[in-house]
Amino acid sequence: MSSPVAAGGAQLLPVTPALGAACALLLVVAALVAGRGGLGHGRAVLRAGLRAAVQLALVALVIAWVVRSLWTSALFVLLMFAVAVRTAGRRIGEGGRARGGGRASAGRWEWAWAAVPIAAGVLPVLLLLAATGLLPARGITVIPVAGILIGGALTATSLAGRRALDELRLRHGEVEAALALGFEEREARLEICRTAAATSLVPALDQTRTVGLVTLPGAFVGMLLGGATPVQAGAVQLFVLVALLAVEAVAVTAVLELVGRGLVGAASGVRSGVR
Repeated sequence: MSSPVAAGGAQLLPVTPALGAACALLLVVAALVAGRGGLGHGRAVLRAGLRAAVQLALVALVIAWVVRSLWTSALFVLLMFAVAVRTAGRRIGEGGRARGGGRASAGRWEWAWAAVPIAAGVLPVLLLLAATGLLPARGITVIPVAGILIGGALTATSLAGRRALDELRLRHGEVEAALALGFEEREARLEICRTAAATSLVPALDQTRTVGLVTLPGAFVGMLLGGATPVQAGAVQLFVLVALLAVEAVAVTAVLELVGRGLVGAASGVRSGVR
């Protein structure tokens, strides 16, 4: 008798040449639509898809070795964190330079501030899970849980940072007016950009509100295919969604604090006035 994993895996997107051909076709379609549809991201979509294929192939080769040791698993999690920090920091900075025309050299290391919101969101949750024994000290459990949380923090940090800085550029006159009325620089900035940055939580909120009605997320489906009961799979998926809400809320709040204090945005041409 076949195991639940094998049976489930055979029913859900079997790894055959047809799957590779379908992936290639969908990537080409996405690149063409994004490029010729006026979105301006055709090459970016193609590069992202090809990069994902290479990265997943490499991870598939090394993950079995990495999870054997807690130390190598921890190093792998640190690698994921470093890549997330670099990606989020560059996204925030690229948005600023593209729109604000600021001096890139002024913020050469400004991207490193993205480590603050990502760590502030992810680290407490991981420590809580470890302290309560809910997260066994094994690579096979630590890596996927940390990856999910870091990915959520990355998305929230990138979106919140770009939206906050964009709002400050568009409404710089209102920041100046708030300063003239006696607001501190931090309060003036936050008064203008807080609402825009807060919209970064909308994707996580929508995913949580519609879970089970619109989509069945990966953790739920994966546990079912692994032989868990629907109740067990649902409990784990609920935890993942709630944890992501907490991580992303903390990350957005931390990003706002960085923007309010002027620690990010200087290279993007975002300036508050001088009273």
